[in-house]
Amino acid sequence: MRQTQRGTTGTVGPAGAILAGHPEVADKASLRRTNLGVLLRHLREGGAQSRTHLAAASGLPKATVSVLVAELIQRGLVREGELDRAGAVGRPHRMVELDGRWICGVGAEIGPDHLTVLALDLRGDVVHQGRRPLDVPALTPQAALHEVADLVADCLSAVAGRGMRAVGITLVTQGSVDSAAGTVTVATNFGWRDVRAVPELRARLGRHAPPVLLENDAESGALAEYLAVPGADTRELVYVTGGIGAGGAGISGGRLLRGSEIGHMKLDRLDRPCGCGRTGCWEVAVGLQALLDAAADPADRVHDRSVDLAERLGDLLARADAGDPRTLGALAAVADDLALGLSVLVDVLNPPRIVLGGYFAVFGRYLVGPAQEFLDRRRIAPGSQQVVVSASGLGLSNAARGGAHLALEGIFQDPSDVPLRPEPADGDGPW
Repeated sequence: MRQTQRGTTGTVGPAGAILAGHPEVADKASLRRTNLGVLLRHLREGGAQSRTHLAAASGLPKATVSVLVAELIQRGLVREGELDRAGAVGRPHRMVELDGRWICGVGAEIGPDHLTVLALDLRGDVVHQGRRPLDVPALTPQAALHEVADLVADCLSAVAGRGMRAVGITLVTQGSVDSAAGTVTVATNFGWRDVRAVPELRARLGRHAPPVLLENDAESGALAEYLAVPGADTRELVYVTGGIGAGGAGISGGRLLRGSEIGHMKLDRLDRPCGCGRTGCWEVAVGLQALLDAAADPADRVHDRSVDLAERLGDLLARADAGDPRTLGALAAVADDLALGLSVLVDVLNPPRIVLGGYFAVFGRYLVGPAQEFLDRRRIAPGSQQVVVSASGLGLSNAARGGAHLALEGIFQDPSDVPLRPEPADGDGPW
């Protein structure tokens, strides 16, 4: 069982020192910050809403909501949108929606064969993306992190050129991580152990870089799926991602669940050795390497880590679509072993929804159907809840996207960290 250790961070400035001696004032200030965050999160998860709807959803008085929304507008985090005329009797309400076009969060994913850096604005829109192939296990951790820093620096320069400010960076990696210490404890597919990844990356980015966090790729991907469609019923799901290994994480009650290492369940029918030192791990059967080995000879281009992963997977997908027997046979074997592992997760966690990410999503039309059929056959009673299996629509940047969301999370928890912006002159834009 992997333990993802968490820490707390914060800042204390002159205002904090003054408020420390006045508990009542401090409590009011804390309550205001909390309520600002509540409204901002409601807008993120529910989309544009009227002040009346926000008051009903948050349980706050409408007058309080109006004051808080005015402050969020002044901080450039929300803006007024269209009039809500649907079903309205009397005067229509002005909708409020997320803005924050000048703020972004950065997610930087390091995988065994690639780096992906992605920046999102507060609305969740992609404002920059960079990707490059990289054979990470062939490099020292320091050399790999130097490559990450180079790609992140390009991203920071690009968003600054658009007049945006990055408020945080999340380094996303496979394996066990100690987020509080910024250390990758064990990443078997990299050959890393006790790598001080965050301090190394900070040192390379320089002292003016935004704060850097550390997160596991499956957990980051699960968060990205949860936030992908505001207002959708995704508060309960299990996310399973396929790369060189296999990982997973869950969302329950809208909260990210941590701590499982599902790729190392003993489910490989051939009991082959795993990089973790044991035998029979599920990821040996369903990881990308298993598919590549079964589908192509070692000299084939799809094994070349200097070629972008998206291109290699595209080649394999084209072969499958063309009816290549070897590729289809490899996918069928993966589908069988994938379905078996998913059935174990269903028995233990009983989720209403499973989302497949990573390379599983690329080959979704060959993997989702067999998995769904297998799980349907295993339902204990015809009337029991069906588990719906689907492929992620976020592509191979899923984990980096989740990292960018995490980098923005501090704003959603305490919007008062964002300074008030000057009132625009007449005829000027919102800034």
